[in-house]
Amino acid sequence: MISTRTRSTEPEIMDDMNLKGSELTDALDNIAWINRILGGNRVTINGIEQLLRDKNRKEVHIVDLGCGNGDMLRTIKIWAEKLNLNVRLTGIDGNQATINHAIKLSDSSIRYSCSDFLQVVPDEPIDIVICTLTLHHFEDELLLEVLRKYYEKANIGLVINDLHRSKQAYYLFTALAIAFRLKCMSRYDGLVSILRGFKKADFLRYAMQLNFTKFSICWKWAYRYQWIIYKT
Repeated sequence: MISTRTRSTEPEIMDDMNLKGSELTDALDNIAWINRILGGNRVTINGIEQLLRDKNRKEVHIVDLGCGNGDMLRTIKIWAEKLNLNVRLTGIDGNQATINHAIKLSDSSIRYSCSDFLQVVPDEPIDIVICTLTLHHFEDELLLEVLRKYYEKANIGLVINDLHRSKQAYYLFTALAIAFRLKCMSRYDGLVSILRGFKKADFLRYAMQLNFTKFSICWKWAYRYQWIIYKT
């Protein structure tokens, strides 16, 4: 029996910033693949589209916090090229092995940086900040600090794409892990991620605590929320 009333504080294996090797890269690639086939990348792209609506800019700088293997940034690049939109893409992650893997999979047009984005906020201007399956790694106190700092930094807004904490999602992922023969780390972290995920009430509470006045929260398939925060 599991409970989804409150967010779990159980750590994920991937939370170890010194983790490296094939176990890590396999898990990163599995996350990206699952996110892609279940439509998760489209949730973030849609959020960016809404933030850019009626905006006329020569260049848009998008920063991905917790960029993983860089799949989301590569997807944004392809989307932007189809629209002739000039984007500057930066991925930040706290694990150097993760960054090395992202660089290997990407071309030089996407920049990557290994740093603690909670402690070190980039000096250069940022238009949009995205967090795809990243925010749930933080407990509420640190999560609020991340949101506060990057809301102040972003010129246009933030797109949060993260998991819906629910029993249905938990059991669906259990079946998916068996069907696709996911390795131990991917199975374990995937289930913990769901229990560390969110309900709509969590996002509403965060918005109130941070005095966000313009935002939208939408449930999306597969069991995730899209939280778009507009800079006012």
